[in-house]
Amino acid sequence: MVSVFSLSDKQIERYARHIILPDVGAEGQERLLSSRILLIGVGGLGSPAALYLAAAGVGTLGLVDFDTVELSNLQRQVIHTTNDLGKSKVRSAGETIKAINPDVQVNEHEERLSPENVLEILSNYDLVVDGTDNFPTRFLLNDACLRARKPFVYGAVFRFQGQVSVFAAEEGPCYRCLVPAMPPPGSVPRCQEAGVMGVLPGIVGSVQAAEAIKLLLGIGKPLIGRLLLFDALEMEMEEMKLRRNPACPACSGNPDMLQMTDYQSPTSCRM
Repeated sequence: MVSVFSLSDKQIERYARHIILPDVGAEGQERLLSSRILLIGVGGLGSPAALYLAAAGVGTLGLVDFDTVELSNLQRQVIHTTNDLGKSKVRSAGETIKAINPDVQVNEHEERLSPENVLEILSNYDLVVDGTDNFPTRFLLNDACLRARKPFVYGAVFRFQGQVSVFAAEEGPCYRCLVPAMPPPGSVPRCQEAGVMGVLPGIVGSVQAAEAIKLLLGIGKPLIGRLLLFDALEMEMEEMKLRRNPACPACSGNPDMLQMTDYQSPTSCRM
């Protein structure tokens, strides 16, 4: 068992509220410091997730995003500031993370996730937090996580509603058990058209961060096989059971046989 004295004095002080938790302790904090999480997107969902994972002391955070900070982002993408306008999101987010916690190593992947790079990027991380804003990337990420056998913490927001689940590599359903096929063009309004309550991604992204920490520490009951639904207008939460689809084109067969596909859809939007 790891002794608390393997942490520095500053780390003992910084993570004191974790260390005194019976389910975390010094050993759990050491595990977090040696863990590696990949965040796909540092926008509305990725912002709060990255902030809390950094504060919690997750040792390495990989950030994937090819976008730059725009004024319209600042209503909900709280990791960026007005001074970051025009800056790449991974660089802006990386600077904020380092200011919060110098213990954290930030790996900046300023590129679009694609069939050509997704497996290579995933290979260096323990699990993935989904901050994507479009169906093609999420389908690609789901299939890649199955192939790489990496847990995938899913989150999505729309207007006043959000949802979170955990799609694990070897237990429970995958994302395509929930959404079997790409939605038809025009069936899902773009976020620029539908809007999103600014605080909502903060709530959903924070739940994603909590699920990621639970998975890393092996504690609690992760949202595997469960979809958490949140309605900010009614201030209600409910849970829907998810089951693996025996005919799922992604998880019903051998994951090693999955071919990475560059899905395309006009329903993509920026969260």
